[in-house]
Amino acid sequence: MPYLVALLTAGIPFLLLDYAIGHRHRGSAPLSFARLRRGIEGLGWWQVGICAVIAVYYAAVIAWAVRYTFFSLDEAWGEDPEGFFFGEFLQAGDVEITTDVVVGVLVPLLVVWLAVLAIMALGVQRGIGATSVVFIPVLVLAFAALVVQALFLDGAGEGLDALFTPDWSALSSASVWAAAFGQIFFSLSIGFGIMITYASYVGRREDMIGSGLVVGFSNSGFELLAGIGVFAALGFMAQTGGVPVDEVASDGIGLAFIAFPTIISEAPAGALIGVLFFGSLVIAGITSLVSVLEVVISAVRDKLDTGRLTATLVVTVPVAVISLVLFSTTSGIYVLDVVDHFVNQYGILVVALVSMLVVAWVLRSLTDLSGHLNVHGRPRIGAGWRVLVSLVAPVGLALVLGFALKDDLEAAYEGYPDWLLLVFGWGLVVVLPVVGFLVARLPWRAGTHLDGPPPGSDPAAPLHAPAGGPADAGSEGGTR
Repeated sequence: MPYLVALLTAGIPFLLLDYAIGHRHRGSAPLSFARLRRGIEGLGWWQVGICAVIAVYYAAVIAWAVRYTFFSLDEAWGEDPEGFFFGEFLQAGDVEITTDVVVGVLVPLLVVWLAVLAIMALGVQRGIGATSVVFIPVLVLAFAALVVQALFLDGAGEGLDALFTPDWSALSSASVWAAAFGQIFFSLSIGFGIMITYASYVGRREDMIGSGLVVGFSNSGFELLAGIGVFAALGFMAQTGGVPVDEVASDGIGLAFIAFPTIISEAPAGALIGVLFFGSLVIAGITSLVSVLEVVISAVRDKLDTGRLTATLVVTVPVAVISLVLFSTTSGIYVLDVVDHFVNQYGILVVALVSMLVVAWVLRSLTDLSGHLNVHGRPRIGAGWRVLVSLVAPVGLALVLGFALKDDLEAAYEGYPDWLLLVFGWGLVVVLPVVGFLVARLPWRAGTHLDGPPPGSDPAAPLHAPAGGPADAGSEGGTR
């Protein structure tokens, strides 16, 4: 229920806000914000910084999934998936920063970065677009097969009962609401520059409202499918162990790399389930990682007027090096857990809240943005959307962040030492906006149009190629 509330009151309304900013102003996140008002360019670079940080650690999870796809073939984790994951695989020791390299993580992580580098160098259409055309259908088919297989496991019904039976007491938990809003913003890729960037590539006569609704509800439909498959499998695990579902259920890393291997070991056709599950994680992860990196690459190209290959190398190589240094060591799991928690909760959600308030109340641009979407968009949006973006969503986010902050101040996250939380948690949260607004002070390349939307970006104007480039839908940088 918190997930549905977050989707309808914040997710889809904010998705349309991102679409409107990027589609109208035809640029990366920093350029679009600069064209909206020069003084708020820093919001765009703040979002770029968040994407860079996410890319650094997200690749590590993909690398783990690559290894576990092969581990599934012979159930290499044996009788103790938890001990195998933290011990033999990650070789995690005490909570400290080490330089002890784990070769079993380093090699797949390097492979992931080489593959992503190649995709990004090919560009939006030949690289990212072509990858999505192949990977997304494969992902849907593989995960659908996984769900069907899970539904035939003994105890699947018990797991589905746990999924769909309301627990009303959980509605009072701030962490539940924070997780719901964080999941919506992360899975819809809103609030941290991705949708602004990709909207800028779309033809100016595209129905962005209809597209937004399709994206929002199809994304949630797939997540519902994922929930059914996961809880059916957890029901099997609960019945096998003779315990309630809530005693075997886990989340995040624990679900993927500890609970599911246990299920794979005990289920009929376990190897098939494992290959489908971890293969799906790899595909979903790659498509997400390239979309995150495109935000950074697009911003660098707009700011410095560099070619595609140059910008890709300038962005991807340093990010990959940092990723390899931090997450191919025995301390990588601890750093990843802290960074993920704080960037999701206080990075994405805070910049989303600030950008909504600035656009709605400082610039008062919502009427212009909704008017832009309504030219070719259906159904039309108006006062209701503006109320959600300017009032309902900000209030909801502020409450969620307030309660989550209270929880994190009362008790150290996961009991980690203060130095680890200060460096990779709170410190990162503070540094990102500061660096963002400092980068915004750097000059734009000569000739960059910053005074409002660029010429030829009006969707109501006659469709002809403006001086800045072609007007065909989907061309990279079309009228940018």
